[in-house]
Amino acid sequence: MHLASQLPMYIPIAILIVMAVIFGVVNIVASQLLGPQRSGKDKMSTYESGMNPIGTARRRFNVRFYILAMTFLVFDVEIIFLYPWAVDFTQLEPGSPESGLFLGRILFFLLMSVIAYVYAWKKGVFRWD
Repeated sequence: MHLASQLPMYIPIAILIVMAVIFGVVNIVASQLLGPQRSGKDKMSTYESGMNPIGTARRRFNVRFYILAMTFLVFDVEIIFLYPWAVDFTQLEPGSPESGLFLGRILFFLLMSVIAYVYAWKKGVFRWD
């Protein structure tokens, strides 16, 4: 096949890319034009995740910040794994042994995730006191 015969297949992708670029540029320009233009000492200071940026940069953070971040990443990655599974699962023949195996695997995966969530809850990962 020639490239010219396949080109119409890529037009929707090109339109989507152009729309995304235009959307980004319009948002940046609009925020510059319509947004507040005030500045000051506090507004121009460095923002460090709710901590005052005073003193040394070698300050230790509480381990709870890291544990919560890692917990969030684990569940975020879990969601990413659910999408390809859902796409493959819809392609299987209903009632086939392969579909039962796919369903069993994802249920096991979700059960392990729930167990990990309960474990984190019991360990106090989500407590901020």
